[in-house]
Amino acid sequence: MAYKPMKEAIKYLFMLFVCINVYAVDEDLIFAEAFPSKLSDFKFFKDSSAQIPHDDVIPYELISTLFSDYSYKQRWVYVPKDKKAEYQENWVFDFPEGSALIKTFYYPVDERNPEMGKNLLETRLLLRKEDGWEAVSYAWNEEQNEAFKKIAGKTINVSWTDFMGEVRDVRYRVPNVNQCKECHAADDKITPIGPKARNINKEYDFNEGEFNQLVYWMNRDIIDDYPLDLISPVDWTDETQNINDRVRSYLDVNCGHCHSPTGNANSTGLYLHLNETRDIHLGVNKKPVATGRGSGGMKYSIVPGKPEESILLHRMVSLDPGVMMPESGRALSHTEAVDMVRSWILLMKE
Repeated sequence: MAYKPMKEAIKYLFMLFVCINVYAVDEDLIFAEAFPSKLSDFKFFKDSSAQIPHDDVIPYELISTLFSDYSYKQRWVYVPKDKKAEYQENWVFDFPEGSALIKTFYYPVDERNPEMGKNLLETRLLLRKEDGWEAVSYAWNEEQNEAFKKIAGKTINVSWTDFMGEVRDVRYRVPNVNQCKECHAADDKITPIGPKARNINKEYDFNEGEFNQLVYWMNRDIIDDYPLDLISPVDWTDETQNINDRVRSYLDVNCGHCHSPTGNANSTGLYLHLNETRDIHLGVNKKPVATGRGSGGMKYSIVPGKPEESILLHRMVSLDPGVMMPESGRALSHTEAVDMVRSWILLMKE
């Protein structure tokens, strides 16, 4: 009966092969010419509804995040085995072909009690193909068990209970492909925004324990290197930090990707990325180039000591599509950030 151990070994190898293929990320779909209709086809998640990622799909957070109508976000990165993303100074890592950046937007049912669950809205993908990055959005169904491709975008009427116990309502917009390009573009090409080394230089509670994310990424062999003397933004919500650092960090992540020498708003001369140091390019006593009615009849982007005469604040407050900044991605004004920027301008010396 010597064949029995051999039979058991073959059975074990078969099961191992099945498990590996069932739970492996489908890299062929990352490179495919057409996006699949369902998010689950990529196999980024072991359990899509619970947002439990595949072992090779790594969660991460940014120090300060983009405002999107108070929605919450979960982020993951996937880099193919035996490949690494290369560090780039003041820019996102240069991810290899076959990589994916995954971001799910959601609202908690009740911010006061996370155990009540989440209302998943959409999962956005940035996929690194042979010719560069491509973007696609998947909107979650009412059953919360699958997300479906939405090339033309979608409007979702959603509500949640905030920390104060108030029910908030918003018309959340899943962007179409062209709207993705409005933000995720540099030098007229789609590009990631968030995963710069400086933006993820923070502690994160992984399954294995709490680690600095850059250290963890190095240990997982998905990046090649990063400098130890990084100048990183601060968490703009941390009121113990210097207000100038908080505002600059907020403007960097919310505005700096467009308002930079390589962004879509490069012709404005208003540069709000973290490395800009010239007052005039930060908007101080700077006349707008071509804002039209977006200026609200005001003369300068920022008037020191006078927030109500500053175009930058005016456009942050506005909900008029022809005036507000950012131009897309929000239907609400970010009250806490507006208050912070108002205080910042008030503290400026004329």
